[in-house]
Amino acid sequence: MLFFGEYEHTIDAKSRLAIPAEVRDVIDREQIGPALVVAPGTNGSLWMWPEKTFSKIAQAFGGSLLPNAKVAQFERALFSQAARLELDSAGRIRLPDRHLKRFGLAGQVVILGVGQHLELMDVDSWRQQSEADAAMTPDIWEQARQHMEGTMSQ
Repeated sequence: MLFFGEYEHTIDAKSRLAIPAEVRDVIDREQIGPALVVAPGTNGSLWMWPEKTFSKIAQAFGGSLLPNAKVAQFERALFSQAARLELDSAGRIRLPDRHLKRFGLAGQVVILGVGQHLELMDVDSWRQQSEADAAMTPDIWEQARQHMEGTMSQ
C-alpha cells in the first residue's frame, strides 16, 4: 500500500483529525490493522504508519535484548514517543497532546502521503518546506536516482 497526495484538514477542539477519504479508501483494516501508529519522523514532522507496516519495520530491528548502543538509542527515541491510534467510526484519530505540543499542531494542518507513511505538519511549515524543496527538485531527483542505483547494485 502506498499513500499519495496532500490534504489540508483541521484538528478539532477534541484533538481529533479526520483522515482524508482518499487515504481511508486504501486502508484495508484486515491487511494493515485497525489503527495508525504515530511517532516523530526524521524531518521534524509527525509520521503515521499503518499499524502492521510499523510492526514490520520495528521487527526489522531485531528486538534484541542486547542491541548495540545506537540501535538501543534509536529504539528508545522512537518507541517511547510512538502512540497507537485507532480510527473511529467517522475515520478520525485523536492525537496525543504531547504530539500536538511538540510539533506545534493546531487548527489547519496538512497531511502528506509519502509512500508507506503519512506525514502531518502545520500548513505554514509545509508551505516553507515545499518552496525550499521546489528550488532543489533537480538535486533531490538526482540524489534519489543515485540512491536507487546503489540499492539495486547490492
